[in-house]
Amino acid sequence: MPSGEKITITYLDVGQGDSAFIELPEGKTMLIDASESKASDDIISFISGKGYKKIDYLVATHPHADHIGGMKEVIESFDIGEIYMPKASTNTKTYEKLLLAINDKGKKIKAASAGMTICEGVDILAPNADKYEDLNNYSVVIKITNGNHKFLFMGDAETVSENEIMNAGFDVSADVIKVGH
Repeated sequence: MPSGEKITITYLDVGQGDSAFIELPEGKTMLIDASESKASDDIISFISGKGYKKIDYLVATHPHADHIGGMKEVIESFDIGEIYMPKASTNTKTYEKLLLAINDKGKKIKAASAGMTICEGVDILAPNADKYEDLNNYSVVIKITNGNHKFLFMGDAETVSENEIMNAGFDVSADVIKVGH
């Protein structure tokens, strides 16, 4: 994003799990994860309370309930732009509800993978492979660069994914990191 453009990142206190809301330049917004379903009301209230009716970029880092549990309600509550998720699936009711909510909104999922750019200054560093034994390693890892400030969101990426990011030569320097497992 252009140097000097202000962004605001809010790491939401959702207890178990993750959720971060990013206010990007030009009134654009991004939500990375939506914790467990019991946190959905708090997440929705926070975003609505800031006056937003749309989430331009929605990222579900990986299909564990403590990251996607509140996504169904979020999707139902807001106008949704692009949705990014890894090519990973699971047979849980939480994941099924998320997919149904996406379908009901008539949205398509963009398969997140290393090397993609979501928007200017927002890059995906992982996943780097198509198949993992552990769902955590499918985590979408995002780096946001705003002028000289850099933020890294690791999802729950574990050692396998971290090593792939390093081996791929991605710049992981950051001022703030949301640590994975």
